[in-house]
Amino acid sequence: MAKKEDFQEKDILKTDFPEEDLPESDDVLSENEDFEHQGEDSGMFEHYRFVIDKGQSLLRVDKYITEHMEKTSRHRIQLAIGAGYVRVNGNTVKANYKVKPLDIVTIVLPYQRRMTEIRPENIPLDIVYEDRDLLVINKPAGLVVHPGFGHFSGTLVNALAYHLGLRQEPGKEDERMGILVHRIDKNTSGLLVVAKNDEAQLHLAKQFFDHTIRRKYIALVWGNVKEDEGTVTGNIGRDPNDRLRFKVFPGGESGKHAVTHYKVLERFGYVTLIECQLETGRTHQIRVHMNYLGHPLFNDDRYGGDRILKGTLYNKYKQFIDNCFTLLPRHALHARTLGFVHPSTGELISLESPLPEDFTALIEKWRTYSRSRLPEE
Repeated sequence: MAKKEDFQEKDILKTDFPEEDLPESDDVLSENEDFEHQGEDSGMFEHYRFVIDKGQSLLRVDKYITEHMEKTSRHRIQLAIGAGYVRVNGNTVKANYKVKPLDIVTIVLPYQRRMTEIRPENIPLDIVYEDRDLLVINKPAGLVVHPGFGHFSGTLVNALAYHLGLRQEPGKEDERMGILVHRIDKNTSGLLVVAKNDEAQLHLAKQFFDHTIRRKYIALVWGNVKEDEGTVTGNIGRDPNDRLRFKVFPGGESGKHAVTHYKVLERFGYVTLIECQLETGRTHQIRVHMNYLGHPLFNDDRYGGDRILKGTLYNKYKQFIDNCFTLLPRHALHARTLGFVHPSTGELISLESPLPEDFTALIEKWRTYSRSRLPEE
């Protein structure tokens, strides 16, 4: 019999509540980013592992998993495979892949196993779209997405539990606890989609896996970006010298393939307002790619944007920057546009979130400064 590690008899996709860009997002590491037990593959975490017996005959992987997991249909397993959740020897496979002796089959999900009780909390949610299958939330900066170390309450997940009328009792898992399809960092504002059922979650997850989700972000970066538009292509992986950061591996010797398209919206001399469109979704993708170009996000403390990188030596300018940091005490990144195909109707859903007040105020402050810059500067 196959060796099944860390297996609990529960449905593969009716499991723990997610953490913060699914096989994806710029901000996949999220609120638990300061802990080393985070998953390496853009926030994907191993939940199940099967080591195939030496005497196992060739068998389709979808059938094999179905036979070895109780209360899980083959259809759901096939959807999970299509969403990129099933790996054989570390690689994604198709449903017709035939397992062979000593293969290692793993099921990875975009969140860690939940170790704490989820309590509903009446936290206001800015819901921009909702139907029986999903809802889209405009997340404010500062809201932690899910419970974790140091954040066991006051999270988006607690708010969702209240909104959906659910409660996860001690020792039990509520299979209807809305499923986050992707994640954005605690200090990133903007649109986040939540699935209400397994079918919706899997269909949306496959769109993320296939890179067909339309996501655009607004960012303010240090420096005067040279080109009006461009594309950054470079593998992203964890920085071996700093486990809390990610970096670009230009030679492709490490990391995961990542592509970010950017376009300049407005120039302020020492900083530039840009729009970024994600083709892939890796941990901190926009933050890492723009830092790689020499243009860290404004006030990004993880990648060095929380200090003066461009400008003058005048005290007046230093005070201006301090005032800007106070006005927007986080990295300047907002998930403005989200587009996807509805999992049930097939309709194209396209939503847009206006910039929050602090970001708008920061832009206006820079706009005013750039227009009235002193001659000696």
